[in-house]
Amino acid sequence: MALTQRTPRVVAARKLLRRAGRDRAGRFLVEGAQAVREALEWSGAGSGRVHELFVTDAAAARHPELVSAAQAAGARLSPVPEPVAESLSDTVTPQGLVAVCDLLDVPLATALSNGPELVAVCADIADPGNAGTVIRVADAAGAGAVLLAGETVDPHNGKAVRASTGSVFHLPIARDRDADAVLDACRAAGLTLLVADGRGELDLHDPAADAVLAGPVAWIFGGEAHGVPATVAERADHRVRVPIHGRAESLNLATAAAVCLYASVAARRRRSPSAAAVGEPSPTGP
Repeated sequence: MALTQRTPRVVAARKLLRRAGRDRAGRFLVEGAQAVREALEWSGAGSGRVHELFVTDAAAARHPELVSAAQAAGARLSPVPEPVAESLSDTVTPQGLVAVCDLLDVPLATALSNGPELVAVCADIADPGNAGTVIRVADAAGAGAVLLAGETVDPHNGKAVRASTGSVFHLPIARDRDADAVLDACRAAGLTLLVADGRGELDLHDPAADAVLAGPVAWIFGGEAHGVPATVAERADHRVRVPIHGRAESLNLATAAAVCLYASVAARRRRSPSAAAVGEPSPTGP
């Protein structure tokens, strides 16, 4: 029997478009060929972390390898007509591929259990596109984890997942509405807390800053409009100034995150030239 928008499985999946539905079910939707591919690689054969793949006939014809990978991963394959696929999408141009996956986030202690030396903390970032981009940048810079503190948007939001271009599946992600708990966990893991601040006492490009930047650090980033919350910034070990050499008022969040995270990578290399980089992503990647 063909699935319709009233089929219980479709109705249940559609509830995952909202955060409350995702939190209740412990699952989220992954849409599009690239994101589904990353989800299936994250899931692995028979792991059960990808539960179902809704796919139109046209999408199945375009991506037969994803259909095969979903079956190998033990996911239920559910052919659907275009209107059903559209009802499960929050994009303007649905691709006809939607996977139902387990939530990605792990406890704070788990995210920090491997002793990461570079961590990105998103503090009260409300825009899902910004949060997803920070996750992508952190992944590219070789960060060991991304922590979402306070009222930061759900990383399982469809726009956040798309903005991450698959990076949500590459590194540990933890979230906690208690920002102090996130900062305490970072300190307990031996991380120095750094906040990017236009009036910070530490110049990002000052050679003297290398001693700080090269150590185990957690960079804290806030939303575009208001920056890092004052109560969070007050707990930082250093406020780091990113010099503005031209007339621009400031850098946007994604650019600032890239500059800061890569500054730590560069400082670590300068202090230990023989140390291998943690990952070598292509600067021209997707």
